[in-house]
Amino acid sequence: MEILAEVLPLLIYILVAVLLVVLIILGIKLVATVEKTNTLLDDFENKSRSLDNMFSALDNVSGMIAVTSDRLIDMAISFIGNLFKRGRKKKKNNNENEEEDYYE
Repeated sequence: MEILAEVLPLLIYILVAVLLVVLIILGIKLVATVEKTNTLLDDFENKSRSLDNMFSALDNVSGMIAVTSDRLIDMAISFIGNLFKRGRKKKKNNNENEEEDYYE
């Protein structure tokens, strides 16, 4: 029993020391991984900033295309509307002329 009383604490101290060394190694690896991740994120941020001008230019072009297409659609709608109005006016004028002929 005395041997266990002397060996068991010694074994526990050795295991605690090994655990401490493993935790220190894991901490160092974690710090290295975080540094690599920060470097990667900085690189990604720089590349995304360089694309900001391109995206703003695309946004401007798409805005111009939308305005132009809206204008073309409005012109087409008004043209078609005017055609139908002319047709209605002619039809109305023809109906009025026929009614005048009928009453005369």
